[in-house]
Amino acid sequence: MNIPRRQAILGIASTCMASPRWVSGQGNSPGKSSLVLEENQRDGTSNWMLTKTRIDPATKYRCPWIEGYASHASVAVGEDIEFKISTNRKARVRTDLFRIGFYGGTGGRQMASLPGVDCFSQPTPEPGNRRLMDCRWETTHRYKIPSDWVSGVYVAKLTEEVEGLQSYIIFIVRDDRRTDLVFQCSDHTWQAYNRWPSQYSLYDDGKNPWHWGDVAEVSFNRPYGKYCQILDAPLSIGSGEFFLWEYPFVYFLEKEGFDVTYVSNTDLHRDASHASRCKGFLSVGHDEYWTIDMFRNMQQAIASGTHVGFFSGNAVCGKVLWDEGTRSIRRVGVFGPPGGTREFSAMSTLVHERPYANELIGAHSTGPVTGGADWICSKPEHWIYENTGMKPGDRIPGLIGWEWHGDPAPIPGLEIVATGETQSAPNQPNGGVYTATTYYGPKKNVVFNAATCWWADGLSAPPGYQTPKVYTAPQGVDSRVQTITRNILQRMIRDRT
Repeated sequence: MNIPRRQAILGIASTCMASPRWVSGQGNSPGKSSLVLEENQRDGTSNWMLTKTRIDPATKYRCPWIEGYASHASVAVGEDIEFKISTNRKARVRTDLFRIGFYGGTGGRQMASLPGVDCFSQPTPEPGNRRLMDCRWETTHRYKIPSDWVSGVYVAKLTEEVEGLQSYIIFIVRDDRRTDLVFQCSDHTWQAYNRWPSQYSLYDDGKNPWHWGDVAEVSFNRPYGKYCQILDAPLSIGSGEFFLWEYPFVYFLEKEGFDVTYVSNTDLHRDASHASRCKGFLSVGHDEYWTIDMFRNMQQAIASGTHVGFFSGNAVCGKVLWDEGTRSIRRVGVFGPPGGTREFSAMSTLVHERPYANELIGAHSTGPVTGGADWICSKPEHWIYENTGMKPGDRIPGLIGWEWHGDPAPIPGLEIVATGETQSAPNQPNGGVYTATTYYGPKKNVVFNAATCWWADGLSAPPGYQTPKVYTAPQGVDSRVQTITRNILQRMIRDRT
């Protein structure tokens, strides 16, 4: 592509920046307790879902026909976000923006549709230091987030108009209001497992595709390729792991009408107030990679009285450094003791030092790390089980997996609410023991640890969601999981002023 042609295309892009076509309706006043409930009463659509996708088999994960990324992982209302789109041939691209939620069971609402723009092939960068792929693509659209948009997880659905192939760009719209619940998206972990364009994840050293050392660095300045583990998940093209582990929790929260706002991992890294402006802070799904700043900010929030729900597995395991210049993370340590896990390749080369994750969560990644199990009730008199009818030894099949927490910390008052042996396959124990726990902060604020990546599977089955299966498998929506979750969230909301 020569420079004059590039400049001509950018001229078309700049025209679309100034004239979005509105789909959204009237906004809500910030701070209203019914904000999310009112938002979800608006007309929804299932058109947010990708319907025609394709992956280049030579790369395994990439869709070069249509792909893109955002200038920011999260953005506040009134701020600009830039979309950087590439096609491997000249193609006009349509970009539709959706907020993900409940919306009468459709899972999303269309917020805007941007004017079509002619796109071109943007360069695949040469790998930099630590195999860093830092695209620095030209901006296709610049869009100011309207003041009436409600905090949430949003996707830009890209459709190229040659064959109709599609992919996503995912981003978070945040606010700074005081709220009942803050939902933290696990986007550090989405990026760590992102292999775009081919094997360039935090795990690949050029020889071993599952390396666990300090040799790789990954940037948010690149598209998300298709998810690389466990599931064949076309909806992960451009959206990281959100639709795999977090989406059913969002769908449940918004269906129930909880007052919730959304942030990224990097928001907690940069600003401790995101964990203290709420009654309860939620870590959901696969929340593996944290900076030490995130850890300290969460400790501070617990000390000040914030409730925390780790509805997640393998959480706070890898310690990463964040680089603002390249919008990248690199693994530098482990939030756990030496030998606490059956060390992956090169994990022993990393620093293992306090603070340990179980000192924050209640338990942490340990033993074989991976595996599955039933959730087995060990303390039915505990308040989390109120109205579930569960008795000692009662099971919720397959809810634990595929990574889990054990090795509970010696925190005064810590209680083990569920525990059992993990398995590499049904009836094949692998030597692990998971422990789901609760303990109380200094102001009687609860810290709950579900000890599983798959908790959300028991909450809802929204459109487009796929139930995972590896080692063992969860069994979908379970009223006991819903009741336990309500008990925890309602206690968070009730017990902090």
